[in-house]
Amino acid sequence: MKIKFSKYINNVDAHSNVSDVLDGDDIQQVDKLQKEFAEYIGVKFALATSHGTSALHLAMLALDLKRGDKVICSVNAYPNIPEVVRHFDAEPVFIDIEENSYNIDLDKLEVYLQNNQVKKLKAIIVTHIAGCSVDLDRLYEMAKEHKIKVVEDASEAFGATYKGKKIGSTGGDITCFDFSTHLKQNICNGGMFVTNDKNMIQRAKLLSNHAIVQNDGVLDYVYDVVDIGNDYSMSELNAGYIRSLLINQDEKIRKQKEIAKRYNEELERVEHITIPKTINDDQPYFLYVIKVDKNRDSFATELKKVGIDTGLHFIPLYLLSYYKTKYSFRTNDFPVALRNYQQILSLPIYSCMEEKEIKYVISQIKKIALTRV
Repeated sequence: MKIKFSKYINNVDAHSNVSDVLDGDDIQQVDKLQKEFAEYIGVKFALATSHGTSALHLAMLALDLKRGDKVICSVNAYPNIPEVVRHFDAEPVFIDIEENSYNIDLDKLEVYLQNNQVKKLKAIIVTHIAGCSVDLDRLYEMAKEHKIKVVEDASEAFGATYKGKKIGSTGGDITCFDFSTHLKQNICNGGMFVTNDKNMIQRAKLLSNHAIVQNDGVLDYVYDVVDIGNDYSMSELNAGYIRSLLINQDEKIRKQKEIAKRYNEELERVEHITIPKTINDDQPYFLYVIKVDKNRDSFATELKKVGIDTGLHFIPLYLLSYYKTKYSFRTNDFPVALRNYQQILSLPIYSCMEEKEIKYVISQIKKIALTRV
């Protein structure tokens, strides 16, 4: 049996929307998506982008990030997080992670903020690993006290909630979504930039189209450029497909929770395997991350031999050649991230997994675990 790490889910609404674009019957899919997404999340403004990384890069533009500025981020994140910071010749500041959630450790963040009162500190990018958030109320208070902006990376948190509110509507300055995330490639690319800040969305909209402005009443081909922007636009075809994802997202999360419950029940007592800790009742399980205490890579290899794909979320950023060399990091600089990295493994989990697939993953993990010595 072949169990992919993720699976494209076909649906009638996607076909209908894309056909409308191809037939020229409805080429306003981007506008509709932005409106529907804002309503779904519960925010005032949403701006569609070509990719999640585009949304993050646009967020840095909207914050007017400049050379020498500093942006805090978790050391456990996808490389696009510090990458968008470095593109402005600004500096990412890595913070170690919390043991069980794999998210940024707020205690260590607080220590850093108290000990580093620098004018160049501009923002923090907080990543919601597997859709689980940190204590956002505490994070927002710290950001307010130290006068820095909060950008939330919700690449794995589309539809996730915090205290009953959708991620993106809980109080951050900007939240960025990605509809084709790491190891969960979709048939289309797309991202979303959301905010409740009117000035922020106006700047983002301006810079998302080369900072071009047109005067009312003038011919359409007469324009001016008032800043340095770029093209971050989403295609109407991608928007048509992504609109269909909104319809059943909450139901998909419900099914993911059911699958996670099955995994928890079956794997809890398996030797050498540690199941995910329950962080809060809102846990959506966009990823199901176990720990393997003996030879994680060989464990993943054995799973691959029997047709089960796995993932790793993530290789700590400070171990990657570019950042390790540029900032002279040592292997033990972030001990919690390092320890987790040596053990974590993400299992397949998606709403359309069939019962036989779930049973197969469980049975093969139990079988392989018996070989660990």
